[in-house]
Amino acid sequence: MRPDPAANFHLSPTVSVSAAPEAADIAEQLAQLLRRATGHPVPVTRDGGSIRILLEGYDKNEAYRIDITAESVTLRAGTGSGLFAAVQTLRQLLPAEAAEAAEIEVVPGGTIEDEPRFAYRGAMLDLARHFFTPAEIRSYIDTIAQFKINHLHLHLTDDQGWRLEIPGWPRLTEIGGAEGTGVDGAGGGFLTRPEYADLVAYAERRFVTIVPEIDLPGHVNAAQVAYPELTCDGEPVGPRTDAEVGYSSLCANREETYAFVEDVIREVAALTPGPFLHIGGDEAFSTPPEDYRTFLTRVLPMVGKYGKRVVGWHEMAAVDLPPTAVPQYWRVEPADDGVARAARTGHQVIMSPADRSYLDMKYDKDSPLGLDWAGVVGVERSYDWDPAVRLPGVGEESLLGVEAPLWSETLRSVADIEFMALPRLLAIAEIGWTPRAARDWSSFRARLAGFGPRWTAEGVNFHRSPEIDWEG
Repeated sequence: MRPDPAANFHLSPTVSVSAAPEAADIAEQLAQLLRRATGHPVPVTRDGGSIRILLEGYDKNEAYRIDITAESVTLRAGTGSGLFAAVQTLRQLLPAEAAEAAEIEVVPGGTIEDEPRFAYRGAMLDLARHFFTPAEIRSYIDTIAQFKINHLHLHLTDDQGWRLEIPGWPRLTEIGGAEGTGVDGAGGGFLTRPEYADLVAYAERRFVTIVPEIDLPGHVNAAQVAYPELTCDGEPVGPRTDAEVGYSSLCANREETYAFVEDVIREVAALTPGPFLHIGGDEAFSTPPEDYRTFLTRVLPMVGKYGKRVVGWHEMAAVDLPPTAVPQYWRVEPADDGVARAARTGHQVIMSPADRSYLDMKYDKDSPLGLDWAGVVGVERSYDWDPAVRLPGVGEESLLGVEAPLWSETLRSVADIEFMALPRLLAIAEIGWTPRAARDWSSFRARLAGFGPRWTAEGVNFHRSPEIDWEG
């Protein structure tokens, strides 16, 4: 960033945006932001705008440049994702809404050149323990996209509920998505196939890739309630609305198991244009180790068979993985032999240590929401770590990226999501985007404080962490 205060650009009533047809949708999204921020009409044209969007210049995906002069603003990138990232940076320089425009009528002059550290910068939302409606999920997509989070991992199935319609297995959602499912029976609902497709398209427009998760072979009680033939003895099991884990398992020695799993993977893959499909694999405490290995050896190749790259919680690294498989580390231990072995053999890793990146951990012991099994996780703790040194044997070259999971045992509303995600989501976003050498807690803390007035004006229910000087 090279500031030039003499080159501030004034947001006059005649401000306009121009872009070639292939970038017209990004131009319209920027124009909508400008209309809200300034109250001006902000037309979109093919040529001649005072704010120009140019799809040219950079070979690297998501790299971009912004040039701000007294006469114009130019956003330049070689890809749509790079242009979208540039728009989000420019957005942070704009007033939050028209009411502020009288005080902030300029975009600070200068040049910004930028590119991300990691290709994968993710957030996860748990729909199984508490279902969130398509409108609520779209709200979270809007939240994460403005901070350059480019993957949304949806945890769709668990012991307490099944949240995605699967052809041929209607009881999964008729029973597993009914009212009374979810933790405390307070999280019923599911996504129809058209609703899921609409969410995928909504996310794509914001350069967010949906990563669906079907958790296997554990965390399957909801599926077994719907279809008792999926239990080892064929006997019915009762629904669960508690938050315990590790008690359910599919049976590795039954062909019915693999017919079911392949049906689900095929349908979810067909609905998902993105490259990833997450198969869970965590906390399979009631699956004997040999059965766990047998199950994954059969199931992991199915994901590739249907054209997707398999992601799984890091327990899956106990078996020989397909070449493109991605373990996702989530625990708090200082080392993991399986993940280190996967990295040595060329696998990329997503880093999500619970004691740093889990957005459902309490901020402090008095937090009204969240859990604390991984400790309390304040804003500085979320920020002050480096994924490339978190696990021995898993260095920079082995990292696909980072992800901030948000489990929903204690959540019931968008306001709850906002409270737990903000401001810590921004810490994980910066870790994913910015090289370690360029990060600094004091700088981040000061910049984060600037979002307080913006979020307040927008009615966002963020946590006013005492670590941040929100009034400063």
